[in-house]
Amino acid sequence: MKKIAHILVLLLLASSLFAQSKKDAPTIKTPDLQTSDAVFFDPTRIEKEKPAYHFGVEWRVEVGYVQNNQRSKNKTYPNAYLHGGKVGVAVDFLLPYDVSLQTGVHYALAGGRNDQHFPSIGAANGEKEYLRHTVLEHNLIIPLRAYYTVKLPKKWALLFYGGPQLQIGLAQVDRVKTNVTDATLNWVAAQGMPIETYDRYKETLYRANIQLGVGGGVQWDRLRLTAGYDFGLNNLVRDKVIPDQHLWEWSWFVSFGVRVN
Repeated sequence: MKKIAHILVLLLLASSLFAQSKKDAPTIKTPDLQTSDAVFFDPTRIEKEKPAYHFGVEWRVEVGYVQNNQRSKNKTYPNAYLHGGKVGVAVDFLLPYDVSLQTGVHYALAGGRNDQHFPSIGAANGEKEYLRHTVLEHNLIIPLRAYYTVKLPKKWALLFYGGPQLQIGLAQVDRVKTNVTDATLNWVAAQGMPIETYDRYKETLYRANIQLGVGGGVQWDRLRLTAGYDFGLNNLVRDKVIPDQHLWEWSWFVSFGVRVN
């Protein structure tokens, strides 16, 4: 009888402890099938973290080829193609959603030659008369570009950009060679056209060339290759020899850059 009483007491204690532990256990709520998101019932779902965007700055050293096209819409200024190179530093300000802004400063040196022809005045045997311009141009280039980057596997990326740039003329030396008769030479001099070596930026052209450009490129890790075209927007002729004299300078380039930070 005494043993039975002990067994009953133990059973009561065990049942009390079990009830207490069940009371303290966390309650698991059953999802409401009418209001729960369907994704909740997908056994393959993976909780994806939202990408974190961090503002950053990237510095690059760039070197490339540049071709400047001096062109007149009414042929009142000698057209020319100037070929050369550029070197400089670019800085990219990284923004959210793969957008960045780029600026920097580049030095460009380009040269070329063209002939400005004139009707013959007193030339013998139909000899052609012309002024030969050999031009060497020194510029500073300050771009302001908006870039969009398409990221690809294995550190590759495609780049697209657009925006203005300011080209500041340092010097544009024009070495003039005359191949005209005295009569034509007198006529050219009477028009005020230079017939000796001179700096166009000091004599006849504005130094500020505002351009609007578009382009793109490809990037792998720290290396970047870009190309683009820039359209000159303003008439560069400051001191017009004849009315409506006009000159644009458009340019295109190919540039190779290396990120240094």
